[in-house]
Amino acid sequence: MRIVCFGPGPQFKGGLANYNTSLAKAFSEFDNSEVHIVSWTNQYPSIIPRDFIDRKSRYNAIKDTNIKVHYLTNYNNPFSWTKTAKLIKDINPDVAIFQWSIALQGLPLKYIVTWLKRHTNINIIFDLHFVVQKESSSLDKFFTKFALKHVPHFIVHSKKTYDELCDVLSERQLNLVSEFDPKNKNSQVIHLYHPIYDMFKPNENFDVEAFKQELGLRKYVFLFFGFIRKYKGLHNAIKAFAELAKERNDVSLLIVGEAFWSTLDKKKWTTRTKKWLFNIAQSIFRKNTESEDNYRPLELISELGIQDKVVSVIEYVPNEEVYKYFQASDAIVLFYEYATPSGVESMAYNFRIPIIATAVGHFPETIIDGVNGYLADAHDIHSMADAMNKIINQPIDRTNIDKIAKQKSWHSYANAIVKNI
Repeated sequence: MRIVCFGPGPQFKGGLANYNTSLAKAFSEFDNSEVHIVSWTNQYPSIIPRDFIDRKSRYNAIKDTNIKVHYLTNYNNPFSWTKTAKLIKDINPDVAIFQWSIALQGLPLKYIVTWLKRHTNINIIFDLHFVVQKESSSLDKFFTKFALKHVPHFIVHSKKTYDELCDVLSERQLNLVSEFDPKNKNSQVIHLYHPIYDMFKPNENFDVEAFKQELGLRKYVFLFFGFIRKYKGLHNAIKAFAELAKERNDVSLLIVGEAFWSTLDKKKWTTRTKKWLFNIAQSIFRKNTESEDNYRPLELISELGIQDKVVSVIEYVPNEEVYKYFQASDAIVLFYEYATPSGVESMAYNFRIPIIATAVGHFPETIIDGVNGYLADAHDIHSMADAMNKIINQPIDRTNIDKIAKQKSWHSYANAIVKNI
């Protein structure tokens, strides 16, 4: 069995690169399998002012596997799109799974998929991490429909994503199935889940108390982890924690992550030029979208007078050091403004940590009040603070989280995709 996983390879930052790599590893564990990661070299237009390469992690995610990685596809070079399609044709896989995570990639992905459909009989599946873009614009909506219109098969991680897909592709009948039948030429959608990252594992020898003392953390620790973006609601987490901190003196908020738009040297002329061009593009295509240039949630910490109870690690954390922050925490805080299936949620399951989230997006599907976490009302700071307090006063039984985690394995996920191929 030959499989292509198209998406960012392990040299890139972030959840999608981890996801694509973990999926490839799961396929590589099947007998007589040959797995290829066909990756971007540049995922976005060059004007986007951000460094997407992971320059810190030393962990080799595909060590001891025979996965072949091909860094080839450059968003800004259409000739590389043809080379990508021809490479996939030459590999001649039984199935090619494309990771779909941002509408702007619709242009090259549409080209590659159309070429493959014209010249091969490869089974093509799009693994959808979203349908409706978080910061949706007229251009995003166009590229989403443009790219997905002729894709034969899809994977969704939530019922909400399936509903959005049906809405975008309203002219097609999309059959929700429990498993793929490649002989069926009708459009098929399989509802799976966001598996648990296998590269993040608890360290049994880790001295949690010593680490908490080193960082100055108190008894109960609430963790915000990941890229700092407005939709992820760090401002909500800080405000809700401030409410909790008025009542308790034994709590800490641990903020760990990279400021998404602050990865390049702002003094360089190239960065300033990219920023200028990017802002112009946003003003044209995202007229109703608030710019994140002035999003500075960390300023709330001093404004609310909680400096002594908040610890901030504002940098990209190498994969091999992630476990420290999760093991030192009592709950993950996901007070998102809107949400698609979250990689941080998946990581929480891996460490058997309860999740506190706002009842937006898919969270009501995956977080059951009192079972694996607590839900708060969106945009209600008092409700969020109450959910944080519940974690302390009504602690979650972590065996519940363990049971859920065991249902979200990569092996089962990969098997659901290929068992009929």
